[in-house]
Amino acid sequence: MLPDVLKNNLNIVFCGTAAGDRSAKLQMYYAGPGNKFWKVLNEVGLTPRTLAPREYAELTKYRIGLTDLVKQATGMDNQIDFKNKGSEVLRDKIIKFEPKILCFNGKRAAQEFLSRSVSYGLQSEKIEGTELFVAPSTSGAANGFWNIDWWHKLREISRIETGLGN
Repeated sequence: MLPDVLKNNLNIVFCGTAAGDRSAKLQMYYAGPGNKFWKVLNEVGLTPRTLAPREYAELTKYRIGLTDLVKQATGMDNQIDFKNKGSEVLRDKIIKFEPKILCFNGKRAAQEFLSRSVSYGLQSEKIEGTELFVAPSTSGAANGFWNIDWWHKLREISRIETGLGN
């Protein structure tokens, strides 16, 4: 539904479950009014300012990429048919572009990809040299599980792993 924002030499690729209906309609990642993604990237220091959803392609300037596990559907996690999940396609993308970290924006995408229950933080699995990290979803629908501390931890790890500094 939304084009991937991927290239070589990225520090972090964020992977959501699927584009939300509003994001798909506007053709912009994390465009829902309650989504905290853009604010959080700035708040934890991954971007120097809060980008607008329409600026999503500019993330590569900050060595950040975007993709989704399910590309053929839109909606909330409970509306998605995971029979068409793109686990192998996602794995191939990560092998091709070799980001330092693949961060799942929410547990559901990670659980579907890894075929197991997950906790927040670094996972034991890797995709070749790429670390896997699970952060709490920035979706407004997941506010009950929100904890920015994991996003700060991601920033710390990305500094250590990638030498970002500051």
